[in-house]
Amino acid sequence: MRHITSTGRFGRGLLAVTAAAASATAAIGLAASPAAATPTNTTAPRPGDACTTADLGTRHPYIKMTEVTPEITHFKGWYVTQGSTGYQSVTTSTQTTISVSVGLNGNVQGSFAVETLGTVGASLGLNVQVNYSSTSSESNTVTWNFSRPGYYGVYKGTKKVTGTYGSLNCNRVQQGTGGWALQWIVGPGSGSFTTYTTLEEGAVRCEDTVPANSIMAKAKGLLDCGSPAAKAKHPAGAVAPTAKQTQDRLAQRPAPTSGTSAEQHKATGRSAQAALTCEPGAYKIDVPGKPLNWSAPLLANDGIRLRESTFFSAHLDNWRLCNVTENNGVLEASLWNWGNGGCATVPANIANQEQAYLTTAACGEDDLQRFYIYRDVPGSSKIGLQNKYTGSMMGHDRYADAELIRQYSSGRQDGTGTYTLTGV
Repeated sequence: MRHITSTGRFGRGLLAVTAAAASATAAIGLAASPAAATPTNTTAPRPGDACTTADLGTRHPYIKMTEVTPEITHFKGWYVTQGSTGYQSVTTSTQTTISVSVGLNGNVQGSFAVETLGTVGASLGLNVQVNYSSTSSESNTVTWNFSRPGYYGVYKGTKKVTGTYGSLNCNRVQQGTGGWALQWIVGPGSGSFTTYTTLEEGAVRCEDTVPANSIMAKAKGLLDCGSPAAKAKHPAGAVAPTAKQTQDRLAQRPAPTSGTSAEQHKATGRSAQAALTCEPGAYKIDVPGKPLNWSAPLLANDGIRLRESTFFSAHLDNWRLCNVTENNGVLEASLWNWGNGGCATVPANIANQEQAYLTTAACGEDDLQRFYIYRDVPGSSKIGLQNKYTGSMMGHDRYADAELIRQYSSGRQDGTGTYTLTGV
């Protein structure tokens, strides 16, 4: 049997915010062609900028760190003799593969991932890929006009862009005067990204002078110009890879992975049903100013839907906040449903999907069941909710009875991810 105890710690915070609402309980959601992010002036919010209640259920990326390094994706050692100059088509070998990714999953899904890469491109002044794509899908034949004899490295290359990002969320912040305001803050969510710029191709000789830290310099380094292979005379055409070329190629191969982050999460299994310490009181999670609110499912294969509270709601519309913590003004809690005894969760098998639906399951020690709660200024009970594991915001596609509550990576920009936590 689930053990539930109560504590008054939360009552001094959120209960005070919703006291006015509590008295009115009767007033009752690849491999497509790679696209590039063109550098533009960005209007993305910055930490400390003002936000509104409609932003409580949204988020934006905040780029913490970036690194740009030249990478050779395809390479071939090629010898040109005196009689073999001119245009030649060289079939290169894959040297390294760069795939675009944002966050835990090995792909790019949802508006938040695209916005993250677009923000990276704008901040660096680079055209970077913003759809899931891989350099291994690019043609590896290079046609080049060899004007002089010599030992060439024929290559394709790009600039690999990596870094880390944070989540900008709207939350209440106390001002120096003692008042409160809504501001964009650096929220708890974070992750890493990898993308790359447009591929370039060319040929370089040991004798050529090239810019430092350029793609061409990287290709010249693969020639290993001091090696016997570089100094020896060869017949026209392909040259066997040097030891350095082979070593670098093996070192650049990505480590194998087994499934998406959500699949790996599922494989670990859930812990036994957890004991919860819940705050006093119960709440309805309302659509502001309208009668529909979050209602837990009766059937295990259904999701949390917008419903109107009636005599027959059987407490499925009542939620308690459990195992509550607070960090820098942001609450973290499990949402326990009074009606079916489960905790709100994103199903593990679809957690990596944009618009995955929210449901309930047996409560456990599971980040899929933990939610960050962003609050309006005191006196208002409006909130936004974010899943801890996926980083996505909760919302609904349209206001309608039986509409599912879903996760949206950037939230619902029309304000439909802002709810009211009404004390019962």
